[in-house]
Amino acid sequence: MDLKHLKYFVAVYEQQSFSAAAKRCFIAQPSISAAVAQLEQEFHQSLFSRHARGVTPTEHGEKLYPLAKQLLGQADAIKTTFSTNEIKQGFRLGVTKGLGVKRMSALLKDFTSAEPSMKLTLVPQHENCDARIIIKEELKDEEKYLSIWQEDYLLVLPINHPLSLKDQIQLSDLDNLAFIQRSPCNAWQMLNDTLTLSGIQLDIRAKIQTIDYALGLVRAGLGCALVPAYSEIIENSDLSFKAINELQLTREIVLAYQDSSPLLPTLFQQIKFVSND
Repeated sequence: MDLKHLKYFVAVYEQQSFSAAAKRCFIAQPSISAAVAQLEQEFHQSLFSRHARGVTPTEHGEKLYPLAKQLLGQADAIKTTFSTNEIKQGFRLGVTKGLGVKRMSALLKDFTSAEPSMKLTLVPQHENCDARIIIKEELKDEEKYLSIWQEDYLLVLPINHPLSLKDQIQLSDLDNLAFIQRSPCNAWQMLNDTLTLSGIQLDIRAKIQTIDYALGLVRAGLGCALVPAYSEIIENSDLSFKAINELQLTREIVLAYQDSSPLLPTLFQQIKFVSND
């Protein structure tokens, strides 16, 4: 049994797609398909059910996945044990707040896996660093950038709020609405400016900084809030998310850099993968 075949199997399992797994592993799709086929031949079992939208693991695929992850982890641990004297190249990555734990963890995991000799350090985005993952508005004049994610802002409400029954939220619906202000947030400033011009005033019940805190206060029934609509947030089925019909609020997450680190091309590859995912 080839460890590389297990690595490709894990990629297919996690991406639920042979083509997405090929992009993640930076190889041609036939190589991924051949590796999985080889494993299926060795085990005499089908590991995935193929369908139009991708693949779904079979019972045997579900059983193999944790074992494969454990074996690959142990193999990496063995490599690390015998490479303790290797000089690791440092890379300081500045990260702005509110980008989402799951997707950032996945991106950083792929980056560190692709560069095992790297010593990655995360720092606040305003500190000295080799590159930064930030909101586009935070770019400095001398920085180049590569787009990662684009997402809209949505109004999040308690599931039992009367506005959650409406198909569309109008600006007029926000008049005197109990609201949780999150700052710094460029979308909040745009919303507030638009409402001021329209003669609409919010009832500010709290002023906080983090998205998680805002979601918690919405759950508590304190008010509504404006949040970026990435999957980790909108998967909260106990909350209601609505677009504001007369206002388009978006943000773009980018990798900002200045061509100073030889590790940047590897990070570029990971960025291109997740931005096309």
